[in-house]
Amino acid sequence: MLQDKDRIFTNLYGMHDRTLAGAKQRGHWDGTAGIIKNGREWIIEQMKASGLRGRGGAGFPTGLKWSFMPKESDGRPAYLVINADESEPGTCKDREIMRHDPHTLIEGALIASFAMNANTCYIYLRGEYIREREALQAAIDECYDAGLLGKNAAKSGWDFDLFLHHGAGAYICGEETALLESLEGKKGMPRMKPPFPAGAGLYGCPTTVNNVESIAVVPTILRRGPEWFAGFGRPNNSGTKLFGISGHVNNPCVVEEAMSISFEELIDKHCGGIRGGWDNLKAVIPGGSSVPCVRGENMRDAIMDFDYLRGELGSGLGTAAVIVMDKQTDIIKAIWRLAKFYKHESCGQCTPCREGTGWMMRVMDRLMRGEAEVEEIDMLWDVTKQVEGHTICALGDAAAWPIQGLIRNFRDEIEDRIRVNKQGKASIAAE
Repeated sequence: MLQDKDRIFTNLYGMHDRTLAGAKQRGHWDGTAGIIKNGREWIIEQMKASGLRGRGGAGFPTGLKWSFMPKESDGRPAYLVINADESEPGTCKDREIMRHDPHTLIEGALIASFAMNANTCYIYLRGEYIREREALQAAIDECYDAGLLGKNAAKSGWDFDLFLHHGAGAYICGEETALLESLEGKKGMPRMKPPFPAGAGLYGCPTTVNNVESIAVVPTILRRGPEWFAGFGRPNNSGTKLFGISGHVNNPCVVEEAMSISFEELIDKHCGGIRGGWDNLKAVIPGGSSVPCVRGENMRDAIMDFDYLRGELGSGLGTAAVIVMDKQTDIIKAIWRLAKFYKHESCGQCTPCREGTGWMMRVMDRLMRGEAEVEEIDMLWDVTKQVEGHTICALGDAAAWPIQGLIRNFRDEIEDRIRVNKQGKASIAAE
């Protein structure tokens, strides 16, 4: 279990002062200029050594991502874009950083932008996050007033501007290239890759897009050293991580824990156990709505990190938004509701996603009511495979995976519902 002295986010619950003065008391903005004076290469090497993997869902090594940015400018400016479009159902970790501990993010933005030779950073904020925007903007204004942003930011010799951009509530804008399109004032539709953002991103310039949590942990890692951060979790899954646990637990919460903690310890220590006890656990979606669900009995001993959940359980850590479902849950209806969400949020650019999400939702609707044929379960599986991997961005995968998880783990329930519905109709007809 993570000790308090090792927590990066010291004001996650808003119990302390979130202003600049409060942040400084808790050790933020301490020696920022000194960190920057160590140079770009040093910062990137330290980030690589820490083993930090992106906290937005994909888990790509952060230091490696930064190293893709051009070392020398060809005349074009470079940009850091922070993805604060936290719209994945079940996910609510970044909002806690932005509204209660915003200075971790702002200081991280300065250091990360310097490391990538970027004088400008944009934070793209989810449209529904009104209070978070107010807290973040107030913190940015404080930093400008204190000389921590702007010309010679934090007396580091580096000029740096930070802008907040409020989205309009479109889930697709959480995809990095759709986010860049939206920032440019265009429709939020994903771009084809290549070119990748590091080559041609925002306004055709070198750009890196990082998640809020990935950037907010940077100053603490550099202050305490990469070995400290790499000391938590299993190899290749290092560091601390924010977990957002919701659903049928006694105490839903967002908590910072060490990576590779067991699911059982996470739930018992921080959430007061499963509602109705462990025998009442039916299913868990371990990483936000786009990863496949896992049967409860397979989840109890699970290790909460990228490699275990993907390799052993065929799911994923994603954003670590743990959605817990007990045996009172209608799992078919729950997955239908996610299918409805993805159908609603598809941008419609790619045919498999535009047509497939609606088709999958309608079949799920009939399965939920038991009005389909058993053969349609395999047909639905085939359609998810035609959508998965055949779209420009990962929304097609995100729509297909929850349904695949349902069919893989709870096929018996779907078949039972169809059978019961047929028997009911048969008995009515006999009468």
